[in-house]
Amino acid sequence: MASHSLTLFSSSSTFAPFSSHQIHSPNLSTVRFPRPINTKPNHHSLRCSVSIEKEVPETERPFTFLRDSDDDSTHSSSVRARFEAMIRAAQDSVCEAIEAVESGPKFKEDVWSRPGGGGGISRVLQDGNVFEKAGVNVSVVYGVMPPEAYRAAKGSASSDQKPGPVPFFAAGVSSVLHPKNPFAPTLHFNYRYFETDAPKDVPGAPRQWWFGGGTDFTPAYIFEDDVKHFHTIQKQACDKFDPSFYPRFKKWCDDYFYIKHRDERRGLGGIFFDDLNDYDQEMLLKFSTECANSVVPAYIPIVEKRKDMEFTEKHKAWQQLRRGRYVEFNLVYDRGTTFGLKTGGRIESILVSLPLSARWEYDHKPEEGTEEWKLLDACINPKEWI
Repeated sequence: MASHSLTLFSSSSTFAPFSSHQIHSPNLSTVRFPRPINTKPNHHSLRCSVSIEKEVPETERPFTFLRDSDDDSTHSSSVRARFEAMIRAAQDSVCEAIEAVESGPKFKEDVWSRPGGGGGISRVLQDGNVFEKAGVNVSVVYGVMPPEAYRAAKGSASSDQKPGPVPFFAAGVSSVLHPKNPFAPTLHFNYRYFETDAPKDVPGAPRQWWFGGGTDFTPAYIFEDDVKHFHTIQKQACDKFDPSFYPRFKKWCDDYFYIKHRDERRGLGGIFFDDLNDYDQEMLLKFSTECANSVVPAYIPIVEKRKDMEFTEKHKAWQQLRRGRYVEFNLVYDRGTTFGLKTGGRIESILVSLPLSARWEYDHKPEEGTEEWKLLDACINPKEWI
């Protein structure tokens, strides 16, 4: 379920002192190239110049997708190896938890690699007992980005310095889980790590790296105990590293998943961060690991509690309307998805996050005071749940 295309695009500078160019691989979520806000690179050349090898299907999972040259004792290579181990462990733990809830249905798995290094594992469970659709993907990518993107990432490159193409490394885990029962919430999470190598003709140039990710919660109906439980787990993960993380990343999440044409958020938030490299690298690796390890305890107890609740056709119709909002955000505002559709990426990978079914009704407005209205109000006016 991998695409051989990577896409590059612009992103809003609302949340950081940089606007960004991003590389997107459908199994990797997004990878960002920060640039100073006022720079205006040629987007066409950036989009067309990034190159990676076409994937090759594999029949078995390899021990690692890293190149042999990365299997050494250098600090950055160690981060690469440990991050890959973390995302693969996260994929395993989430899939095992989902299959335990399902009590029978299993994930379909596709494994792929690239001759020069890298690869991925895509797992999808569809039409299960509990989940309408669940996808959990990991990816390790080696590629080359154009010199314009390298200068953007450095931010301080002089105008007379003209480096050649810059090798990059990226790895990530990405997942969307859509339950059948309208009282059980949808969950999305992804965690990623990015590095550039020094350009071959600029010896000694500094290596760039950053972390990104988040976990967010999208119910159709509000059970305050569920929302508080979910946000409490996110806060506990953040507080182990910096007490400023949760309020900062909670607001970032509320702002990021904003559906502008509806003037509402996709769901009830969580945490979201990107371009993090202003803390110790080891600390951020441990923080990303803690966040990924928090997915199962934050989510599975809620699904277990709600999966067998009785519901009516009205409840299901409202869930489908909220799923429509999910589709709108992903197809209109997720720049990786929209660019992938325009540039011929593998459609099954690009759209793996979408639900099996969704609904749109003309001018639908829930009656004020109803449970449906309460959810919509919380999406329009984000709340502090804990």
